[in-house]
Amino acid sequence: MKKQVLIITYYWPPAGGPGVQRWLKFVKYLPEFGVEPIVYCPENPNYPIVDESLLVEIPEGIRIIKHPISEPYRFASMLSKKNAKQISSGVIPKEKKQSFVQKLLLYVRGNYFIPDARKNWVKPSVKYLTKLIKDNNIDTIITTGPPHSLHLIGCQLKAQLGVKWLADFRDPWTTIGYHKKLKLTKPSEEKHNQLEKTVLNYADEIIVTSKNTKHEFISKTERPISVITNGYDNHHIQRPSKDEKFTLAHIGSLLSERNPKELWQAISELLEEHSDFEKAFQLKLIGVVSEDVLQTLRENSLENYIDNLGYVSHEDAIKQQMASRVLIMVEIDSEDTKVIIPGKLFEYMASGTPIIAVGPTDSDVEAILKSTNTGHYFYYDGKDTIKSQILSYFEAYKSNTLAVHAIGLEQYSRKSLTKRLSEII
Repeated sequence: MKKQVLIITYYWPPAGGPGVQRWLKFVKYLPEFGVEPIVYCPENPNYPIVDESLLVEIPEGIRIIKHPISEPYRFASMLSKKNAKQISSGVIPKEKKQSFVQKLLLYVRGNYFIPDARKNWVKPSVKYLTKLIKDNNIDTIITTGPPHSLHLIGCQLKAQLGVKWLADFRDPWTTIGYHKKLKLTKPSEEKHNQLEKTVLNYADEIIVTSKNTKHEFISKTERPISVITNGYDNHHIQRPSKDEKFTLAHIGSLLSERNPKELWQAISELLEEHSDFEKAFQLKLIGVVSEDVLQTLRENSLENYIDNLGYVSHEDAIKQQMASRVLIMVEIDSEDTKVIIPGKLFEYMASGTPIIAVGPTDSDVEAILKSTNTGHYFYYDGKDTIKSQILSYFEAYKSNTLAVHAIGLEQYSRKSLTKRLSEII
């Protein structure tokens, strides 16, 4: 008989974006390792990104339980639908460019909705799940955040029922990139820290997605912490032909501070210095791109080389990864973001397309790229080395030898990662 485990998640298809992928894939493979997952998610969520194509990836026979949620972003959209959607998806303009409405929404979000805008789902969920857990003799629950308010559901369920509780942190809590932009008062900041401390010290086990996050949490709790990164899945997608042009593609959100100016300058110089590069080059942007990034691209005279495709389905994103000549990955240059390993990194690595990553020092991403031989990592001040690497890739493109010779990827497959999760459960 398989062991039942209740998974409490906010993001579930048709939610789009990287947040939904992790537990959708765990749920897919857990039954192969003797675990029967039961998924609990909101009935009427206000997802900033929707991808209907992910619905077909939900495994048959999985029990999915939905319960209503009160979403404040719906009311915020009455003031400004665009601003509410941007803030809910993490796209926050630089402070000097924020409108009054944006500042107001950020202040309200940061100080009246602690730890986040889904806090009002905690009380009704605890009441609903208490009966469910008792009726089904469930002894293990998993909460995954952000939104970190879901960990408060786990905290209360453990206190009331004595269930085993695993808290999965896809991102950190008080050190996540946008946290400092929420215009927190000192009491609000202290409340966040207190709630984080409670969760980290009351959960039976903590799961994180990077070694750097584990290192951060070790100083905050003595609870066992396991690193289970995100990963890639084997897709039954016919591999498309490579783009004719020398395409550099960024897939995902390019936030205001995720703006590698040295990379754009390096490309601009290559366009001026090499006529064959200028004729072949194209920059593909797939996903949400902030106005600050677009302005920097215009300043570097790159606007005529951009193919801005906007958000595409997950399946189309996979195809774009395979078809592009080089993939770009960018993380904000700060101490806080070195703990972040973007979920798309692993799909990038499995695509067979070389990667150029730009980010902070001491990032887990740098070590992973080096160990798997799937790309090169650069810091924000590395214009000359970035330029040299792009030119090297371009020369290989011209000679039809541009390829990746990856090693050790299997450890990052969704199935391998789920096996490790099942052992913890």
